[in-house]
Amino acid sequence: MINLQGVRPFAEGGNRICYVHPDDKNLCLKITKPEVVKKMHSNAPWYKKLRSEKSFDDNFREEVAYRQRAIKKNPQKIWRHLAKWYDFVETSQGLASCTELIKNNDKVALNLEEYLFSKGRTPEIDQALLEFETFLKETKLLTKNIIPHNLAVKEDNSGLILKIIDGLGCMSFIPLPEISNTFAERYIKRRIELMYSRIEWDLSGRKGSWK
Repeated sequence: MINLQGVRPFAEGGNRICYVHPDDKNLCLKITKPEVVKKMHSNAPWYKKLRSEKSFDDNFREEVAYRQRAIKKNPQKIWRHLAKWYDFVETSQGLASCTELIKNNDKVALNLEEYLFSKGRTPEIDQALLEFETFLKETKLLTKNIIPHNLAVKEDNSGLILKIIDGLGCMSFIPLPEISNTFAERYIKRRIELMYSRIEWDLSGRKGSWK
């Protein structure tokens, strides 16, 4: 078991808390907040309540998402824009999802939201967004809505690279994008449109709706 006593998280979202692995600074440990799972299950529509509470846990959803066909079909290309997932590990704070930690110069990389609020919509980030968009279309990797804080900004000799660190998986209740290229292309096109809409919403003061 990994002891996280005294270890401060480097990030916290609505559903999970993230720690740097105390024994390997290149790994991230994501721990789901137990109260969130119970609340999501309790507030779900009746037909979703037929599922177990485990199915509402982001860690287990993530593990399923990493088994999608796009990753199996593109085992080399896929990791340029996706953090690697390794396994579940037991910690003193509960079960953790162990993933690649995206870093720049030995520091945790900024996420896209942090980058945009700090530097704005630079030519470098626009080029990174264009490459990322092309990657999604070519690989047909399925994600949920692409929120800027779910993308890490990796610095590379060739420029900036966006890497998915959260939000992998298909949002469709009937997962046709997982089995049909046609539905996958439509699904991804909509995710890309919403990604740019969310970026503009963030940078314009978050007024109104971004969807």
